[in-house]
Amino acid sequence: MTTQANYPAELEAWKERRMRNLKAPNGWLNIIGRYWLEQGSVTVGSASDNDIVLAAGPAHVGTITEDETGVTFAPADGGTPLRLQLNKQRPPQFDVGSLLLEVTTMNGENALRVRDKESKGPAAFPGIEYFPIRPEWRIVADWVPFEQELTVNTSHNIPTDVVATHKAVFTHDGKSYELIATHGTPEAPQFVIRDLTSRDSTYGACRFVYGEDVTETSIVLDFNKAINPPCAFTEHAVCPLPPAQNVLPFRIEAGEKRVDMPLA
Repeated sequence: MTTQANYPAELEAWKERRMRNLKAPNGWLNIIGRYWLEQGSVTVGSASDNDIVLAAGPAHVGTITEDETGVTFAPADGGTPLRLQLNKQRPPQFDVGSLLLEVTTMNGENALRVRDKESKGPAAFPGIEYFPIRPEWRIVADWVPFEQELTVNTSHNIPTDVVATHKAVFTHDGKSYELIATHGTPEAPQFVIRDLTSRDSTYGACRFVYGEDVTETSIVLDFNKAINPPCAFTEHAVCPLPPAQNVLPFRIEAGEKRVDMPLA
């Protein structure tokens, strides 16, 4: 149970976990490439004779084959081919030397995303600046069921169809607002939002807020935990943009501020 007394300490612990996750081998700071896959086979590795030439890792990693039934990875060292269990929510991952590879799926199309576990990016990352803690931006909202099919755009201009089942309804300065959860899980619905701080202080495209303490009728929206999307850290991520309903006409001076870093 969060209280006023322990809230700052809990928030600091959350920030530390957030940083560890960003810097982890499967985080967002060590991605070196993302490549759309098509029907057929492509070779992958850092040598110039590969179809997909990587900036790091073994000269020859292996062969990725996509056909009507799915995607298979055959290691270059002659090891047993790996049949990937494609999952939009949890993309399959596998290691080859210093590389962590995964195959993501969006709108029925697959892409190979590659991380370099020996990248210097995580260690060099300067960190994230936050707004001062604002307990009043930890809001208990009404959790209202409804069903709506939406098409949301993404940072790479790839429209994606989603089905929203709930909206969070809350009051700010005497007015009622609604936020639609377009992603996430029943336990942690994900809201893609934008507010007026995007003009000068926060990432211009959007921020993410994950609902907490979800019941049948209520949900906690803690904007002190509003975070930058993956595409704020790397050009090799595809991030959803907020639906029109989630673009708020006021400033939320809470959570993560804009990150100034070169895209790599």
